[in-house]
Amino acid sequence: MRNTAKFTITLTALLLGAALLSACGETKDAQGKAPPKETEVGVVTLQPETVTLTNELAGRVTPLQSAEVRPQVTGIIQERLFQEGSQIKKGTPLYQIDSATYQVAVDTAAAQLAKAEATLNAARSKAQRGQGLATRGLISRDSQDDQLTEQKQAEADVAVAQAALKTARLNLAYTQVKAPLDGFIGKSAVTAGALVTANQATTLTTIQQLDPILVDITQSSAELLNLQRDAAVPVKLLLSDGSAYAHAGKLAFTDLNVDANTGSVTIRAEFPNPDRQLLPGMFVRALLGSAVRNNALLVPQQGVTRKANGEASVWVVKADHSLEKRTVQATQAIGSKWLVESGLQAGEQVVVDGLQKIKPDTKVKAVPVGGGK
Repeated sequence: MRNTAKFTITLTALLLGAALLSACGETKDAQGKAPPKETEVGVVTLQPETVTLTNELAGRVTPLQSAEVRPQVTGIIQERLFQEGSQIKKGTPLYQIDSATYQVAVDTAAAQLAKAEATLNAARSKAQRGQGLATRGLISRDSQDDQLTEQKQAEADVAVAQAALKTARLNLAYTQVKAPLDGFIGKSAVTAGALVTANQATTLTTIQQLDPILVDITQSSAELLNLQRDAAVPVKLLLSDGSAYAHAGKLAFTDLNVDANTGSVTIRAEFPNPDRQLLPGMFVRALLGSAVRNNALLVPQQGVTRKANGEASVWVVKADHSLEKRTVQATQAIGSKWLVESGLQAGEQVVVDGLQKIKPDTKVKAVPVGGGK
């Protein structure tokens, strides 16, 4: 009996010890378990700004002036007198056409003029003598009229000869093809020895004025009204590689007709082009200021995600460090940011860095990034 009681006491002590150890372990585990760590994300705090809204439109570069050089007489090109791609002045000789036959034509016309003038001198002398004889009644009135008619015919022959000589001299001068305006000259379409004809369809070369230079832009007629209210609106360019052109331009001309099919009108802007960075025929993107927006909210583009249908959304950090996915209306880019029309309020924090680390139920630690406040 004593052994049974002793065994019962021992077993009870062991069970109580195991229970105490188990409770201690559970308490230790509960005390050692740390709260979940917050995920760091970069945010910007939205602040209202005043921005100038711009329209980005397609444009094409065109020269201020352009002249296609063609020969005005027929002949063989003897020499090209310019360096391709160089800057030239108006009146600079460009080509020399064989002038031998045109020099002969000038000499012939000069001889014809001398002959006509000699005939005129004889006719005048004869008419003067006839007038004296007619006064004394020694010749008839008809004879005097014939002499005066011969004098007038001789005068007309002299005028014709003078015109022929002038034409011959012009054709001789045209054998030296000269630049019609100041500008940069392109490549030559002919070489020495080529036969050219007067007023041919093929140009010999082209001269273009490149500084300043023009950009033709297609704009909707509705937006044109805003531009007409502010003719001094600056115009900027984006080049084909996406870089900004260094010089701002100004509106220079608006077409008088609106395209009935597209409802658009062509406007022309003028830009300085000292380095010849803009060349005729280049396609560029023109940025035209259209309005000023006060209290605008701008979100960096990396903070905006879009669905396949174009719907835009952002992650907003709430006061309790939780996240909310917010659908926004962001349709216009201003630099590297989106202009948010709706869906956000000033002072809210938008996640722009660490988007790949967050989930809807994630607690985050907001860390301001460059430009954030």
